[in-house]
Amino acid sequence: MIKDKLINADTYYGLSNSIKAGLEWLRSADLVNIKDGQYFIDGNRIFVNVQSYETKKEASFEAHRKYVDIQYMIKGAEKIGIADYSSCTPITEYDKDKDIEFLNFNNFPSFLPLREGEFMIFYPQDAHLPSLDLDKKLFVKKAVVKVAL
Repeated sequence: MIKDKLINADTYYGLSNSIKAGLEWLRSADLVNIKDGQYFIDGNRIFVNVQSYETKKEASFEAHRKYVDIQYMIKGAEKIGIADYSSCTPITEYDKDKDIEFLNFNNFPSFLPLREGEFMIFYPQDAHLPSLDLDKKLFVKKAVVKVAL
């Protein structure tokens, strides 16, 4: 898991050309005015889901096998739980079409805030629990770049 501000994105361009493309898209897109929906950077290899929602008190951990997530907070703030996948127990079967599995964490997870202008990168070993209330329920707008492994 990586957490940083988008202004430092070029620090991570060396991770892969696909992650670089996703981060460059986030830097160049008009994210303040972008509408919710799906945007393709490189077909199904790199695409973005822009979503607006209210944060919540509870959720389940999730993990992905085919894609790396770059979650970028456009507006608002939320708390995200982070855990090693090996410390979790599946509560649903892996859905290969949606590339998602929901999990329970068996110990004490870590929590970090994701604020406007910040991103987090989650690899398959990074179970994550997004969309939680930070201090109170907030309306947020977030872009999630999906980068195929």
